[in-house]
Amino acid sequence: MPAAAAALPAPRLSVVVLAYDEERSVRTVALAILAELRRLGVSWELLIVDDGSTDRTGAIAEELAAANPGVRVIHHGGNLGLGGGYRTGFAHARGEYLTFFPADGQFPETIIGDFLARMGPCDMVLGYLPDRRGSLVAKGLSWAERLLYRVLLGPMPRFQGILMFRRTLRDELPLRSSGRGWAVLMELILRAARGRYRLVSVPTACRARLAGTSKVNNLRTIRANLVQLVALRKLIE
Repeated sequence: MPAAAAALPAPRLSVVVLAYDEERSVRTVALAILAELRRLGVSWELLIVDDGSTDRTGAIAEELAAANPGVRVIHHGGNLGLGGGYRTGFAHARGEYLTFFPADGQFPETIIGDFLARMGPCDMVLGYLPDRRGSLVAKGLSWAERLLYRVLLGPMPRFQGILMFRRTLRDELPLRSSGRGWAVLMELILRAARGRYRLVSVPTACRARLAGTSKVNNLRTIRANLVQLVALRKLIE
């Protein structure tokens, strides 16, 4: 974390936007999140993680930071995947509460206010999608993937998409997962669920991407997730 950022008072809330080649949506998403943060009236920071984008995502993020105090940008030298984005957020976010949003616009910014209002008695709020749309094939793959998670990892809190948690959890819970995928985030959730922490799962909305196509909804990603899943099981046994 830059010394100048570390010297500032810690905000109440940190929102990390994960962006890889999202030049068509990152500005709209960031501005919507900024409007929600200002509406909430709490101290905040918005951290945009440019994950080695090859388009104008990084340049647009810098324009947003120049025009909006409280916005910071971190550029990865290459594409590090979701895992790299999460670890960067863990390392650089300074808020009491921390949440991650994709830059594709699929999740409404109003989730931030909803989750923040629930954080008082909780250590972690987990969103899930009660009625996710998609093809029968996509739904079938998702169902099979969740079943394997349960078989390999045991009972798990319900989670899909957005979460918010007390930032101190990242220091209190040892996270050993590596790699490009979501394993480090799932490890955090599992360790919190098996510890003395208070978790709650709540339904959230999900909408179509603002632009482009999904980079994760495919067999290749599911296969990679399963490899991570087996490795994660060994870490938390």
